[in-house]
Amino acid sequence: MPTPPTADHLIASDKLTLSGMHCAACVQLIEFRVRQLPGIELFKINTATHKADVVWDVEKNNIKNIISAIIQLGYGALPSAQSPDEFEKKENKLALWRLFIAGFAMMQVMMYAFPAYLVPVPQVDGDLTPDLDKLLKIASMLITVPVVGFSALPFFKSAWRDLRYRHIGMDVPVSLGILLTFFASVWSTFFGGVVYYDSAIMFVFLLLGARLIESKVQKKTSVALQVLTQLVPVSAQRLKNYPISRDVESLDAIALCVDDVVLVAPGEHIPADGVVVEGRSECDESLMTGESVAVPKQAGDHVIAGATNGSGTLVVKAEKVGMETHLSALIGMMEAAATEKPPIVLLADKHASRFLSLILVVAAVTGLVWLSIAPERALWIAISVIVVTCPCALSLATPGVMSAAIGLLAKNGVLIKNGKAIQTMAQATHFVFDKTGTLTVGKLRLHSQEVVRSTPDAELIAFLLASSSSHPASKAIADALANYAQTSLPYDIDAMHEVAGGGMEASVNGQLYRLGSVAFASSLTRQPYDVPLAMKDQSVTVLADTHGVILVFGLADAVREDALATVKQLQLQNKQVLILSGDRPEVVMRVAAECGIQDARGGLSPSDKFDVVQSLQKQGAVVVMVGDGMNDGPALAMANVAVAMGQGAPISQTRSDVLLMSNRLRDLDFGFVVANKAFRLIRENLIWAIVYNLVAIPAAIVGWLAPWHAALGMSLSSLIVVLNALRLYLLPQPEHVMIDSLEK
Repeated sequence: MPTPPTADHLIASDKLTLSGMHCAACVQLIEFRVRQLPGIELFKINTATHKADVVWDVEKNNIKNIISAIIQLGYGALPSAQSPDEFEKKENKLALWRLFIAGFAMMQVMMYAFPAYLVPVPQVDGDLTPDLDKLLKIASMLITVPVVGFSALPFFKSAWRDLRYRHIGMDVPVSLGILLTFFASVWSTFFGGVVYYDSAIMFVFLLLGARLIESKVQKKTSVALQVLTQLVPVSAQRLKNYPISRDVESLDAIALCVDDVVLVAPGEHIPADGVVVEGRSECDESLMTGESVAVPKQAGDHVIAGATNGSGTLVVKAEKVGMETHLSALIGMMEAAATEKPPIVLLADKHASRFLSLILVVAAVTGLVWLSIAPERALWIAISVIVVTCPCALSLATPGVMSAAIGLLAKNGVLIKNGKAIQTMAQATHFVFDKTGTLTVGKLRLHSQEVVRSTPDAELIAFLLASSSSHPASKAIADALANYAQTSLPYDIDAMHEVAGGGMEASVNGQLYRLGSVAFASSLTRQPYDVPLAMKDQSVTVLADTHGVILVFGLADAVREDALATVKQLQLQNKQVLILSGDRPEVVMRVAAECGIQDARGGLSPSDKFDVVQSLQKQGAVVVMVGDGMNDGPALAMANVAVAMGQGAPISQTRSDVLLMSNRLRDLDFGFVVANKAFRLIRENLIWAIVYNLVAIPAAIVGWLAPWHAALGMSLSSLIVVLNALRLYLLPQPEHVMIDSLEK
């Protein structure tokens, strides 16, 4: 979507779909090349979804030149508006043909190589004569030609591209290994010596097979990440001249404008964020909020783009459209998070190219050393060093782990806005919670009630007064006394009105009643009223008449049902849990006692919270801050990981790394589990890759590995880290998550 022009020049942006990337080196090369083009303001690739965000100056460049530059590198690129399906089908079909030819040739060459492995070539007599041995070698060479010329072609193209741009990628040593093995075997075929056609073909087959599996795994891990993208409404039914007429006009959802009125039929996606002006239905918002139960909607209720309408027809007035919708914001944040890598992964990617260059030097030195020891083995040992150390495992699987983690969390209503939060959450030592709206629901509820003086219909009078006010305390009392909703008072009610800052007042059958604060209600008798000691940590509202106080209502912000379980789970993992709140200390201590938290501090200002978090960090703590209010903004900004509640203030959400869209703390607890598992898998993959190379390189240098051993070891090491990444899907899903909704 084009962005508004600035004072100096016009800026445009788009999203590209890329293909042909296999590792971090591919990403680095494309980003390096495109960023060199004139007018490029931003270019960033999402390794999980193979999409790229590009921003450019329209006076200096255009999207056609940008795509051409990527294609010239040997990769595929399409604008986001064009479907890559046909291109992907063609590429997949070609990849399968390359794999089939390599596999078929491998079986044939193995049959020809088998006698040579079993019986030494005789000098005088024997079953395998020199002529027959040469014939088998020539047959193996002819079968290897289509593998090298067709199946291995992608490796050669990528290697040539890397060398042209003075960049060492994984395909450079791969291509060197294949070509050196093939041409050295051709030489040995006609001039005598050992041949390794079987090793060359096996190397190509295993690499192609590994990359095919990797692409399938990548699609699996990116499916969860693309679920929200699939929810973007394509079309809308706009009502022209509503409410005068109900003429329907079909148009693209992206073309809707603010204040347009749209008709949403049962089963359709809501095309924009808006408010219901007519109709009654229920909406499935599970893939955006994690809430599996459909939410009832009627006139006056807000709806979000991408939600699925239920059985009723709704008329919705658009408030946010296009890229401004809640859904578009979620998609943008998810894709941005997927491009962010944990520091441990950035370290591996940073040194991948250097590692490749070092391996080529080591292979060359090894070959020169072996020339003086055993010249006939020098080339094969150098080839083994190149092949066995291809750093596929260093660059594979990490993007899969990250996208899988982000997707799993998104399905549970936990939106990762910053990919680095995954590692930091796994390393966290302290979890700091705000109270109101975080550990509590942020809504007053009736906690206790006391009858001071028995009066007929006192609760009914209290309900009628409370239900006539929009004050949070009045709403809490009205909800608690809702059973009186169908009861009529057998008296005359006059002069009901609300006194600002005090409460409700009305005359019932000539008797004046007040419902509100203690000072306001008790002022009818001019006699002070002492609040019961048991209600000191609650908000107190009283009902009184001219004779004194009748009823006392103790109101409190109820603790979330899952707060205790979440806190307990964190404490079992030896995490320090604190409450930092601006509420009264006695109220904070009550909530802390209910949640089992020892360290709770109340009456704090925003700067106080900031200072506490900063002090913890100075002591070496890694702090996760969970909050929802504007006063949490500074502390959230200071914390190592900032978690904002989905219902919280906008400032807390903008300063967060993680957004809890579902507002369920148990989902946040699941987020910690996923982060720990994901970081553990990433570390396991990197450790395995390092250990493998530490063992394989010396073994290849001393000549213990033949080229086919090296090919098998390299491919197996890559597959191991890919399969290890899939273990993230073995985590038990929370019961409320509707996994089947992804397939629907």
